[in-house]
Amino acid sequence: MNALWHAIAFFTRIPVPWLTPSEKAWKQSVNAYPVVGIVIGLVLCGVHQAALWLFGPLVAAVLTLAAWVYTTGGLHLDGWMDLADGLGSSRPREQVLQIMKDSRVGAMGVLAAVLLLLLKAAALAELSRAEWTLLLLAPFAARTHVLLSIWFWPYLSAEKGIGKGIREGLSPASIWLGYIVLTAAGWLLGGWAAVTAIGVSLLFALWFSRTIAGKLGGLNGDCYGAVIESGEAVMLLVLAGSWWG
Repeated sequence: MNALWHAIAFFTRIPVPWLTPSEKAWKQSVNAYPVVGIVIGLVLCGVHQAALWLFGPLVAAVLTLAAWVYTTGGLHLDGWMDLADGLGSSRPREQVLQIMKDSRVGAMGVLAAVLLLLLKAAALAELSRAEWTLLLLAPFAARTHVLLSIWFWPYLSAEKGIGKGIREGLSPASIWLGYIVLTAAGWLLGGWAAVTAIGVSLLFALWFSRTIAGKLGGLNGDCYGAVIESGEAVMLLVLAGSWWG
């Protein structure tokens, strides 16, 4: 359980005062990332449903998105922005990595964040009152997909960074279990539409990870955050599509 507390403490603002610092638990916490996604999803479902009782879909969507960013502390959004700044610079690999490490945010990072948040808010506004439970799936799926990014592509620095050591703590069984539970939850909550959204977001996460790793020679914490943020956005986009009739 200590590994789960490490994952919740790192990925969210939810206080975990009983957490016991442990390097072993930190490395194993990667296996609990999908569970953290479920916890975040449950929070968002509650906020979205409450907001819909008080406001229209658009305001409810913005409030839900604000709760989403607050709950995660903007951690993954920061990674998305750093990656956009780095790749948007069109510089050589080493300079891209230096730009990504810079704590300052550039124009490309701001534009990427604004467009991503607008996309998420618009997609959330398309979810009806009856579809609010589907909000559980986006953070769950994205944090399951990132396990594949961690497993298949090398970490850029084995000696430092927030991702240090997590790959060696990742168990293939956790990946399989995550996808079994995710697919079952998708089928129960949204049928073929939800399962299709999970599949599309999975393919996108694999393509995105492969593309970024090809440019940088591997992935780091910023890349993982970008995989999660973009994976959530793709999930919402597919779920909100008018093709479901």
